[in-house]
Amino acid sequence: MNRKVYGIKKENELFPVAIELLQEFPDERIFLFFGNLGAGKTTFIKEFCKALGVKDAVRSPSFSIINEYLSQIYGPVYHMDFYRIEKTEEAYDMGIEEYLDSGNYCFIEWPERITDLLPGDIVHITMTVQPDRSRTVEVIKGR
Repeated sequence: MNRKVYGIKKENELFPVAIELLQEFPDERIFLFFGNLGAGKTTFIKEFCKALGVKDAVRSPSFSIINEYLSQIYGPVYHMDFYRIEKTEEAYDMGIEEYLDSGNYCFIEWPERITDLLPGDIVHITMTVQPDRSRTVEVIKGR
């Protein structure tokens, strides 16, 4: 799959999409989430975490930048939010390379703030709010 688009009318429709994407990309560990504030990125990441067996409360890491959750099956799962960083060096200082190279799942909100640090062949998920408040979720694998 190079590109796929989902129409999401209700929040409970995100969980089956998360499962489908994890099955579609069994070897991928880095998922980038694009979208405006309020588009549903954190909500969608909660569904990915649930699909991975994470029991921890999944919350936006807007202030902590990186939250770590534990999956009994997959080990550590990292949820990152780079909305508040201003320079790429800030991500370096927090050890972003170690997280990205860990082989663990990394779900990244606002990845456009760290573009230069990201590997090439990864999964891009763009969430767009429609006028009727539904969401369009576009998934592209690649750069």
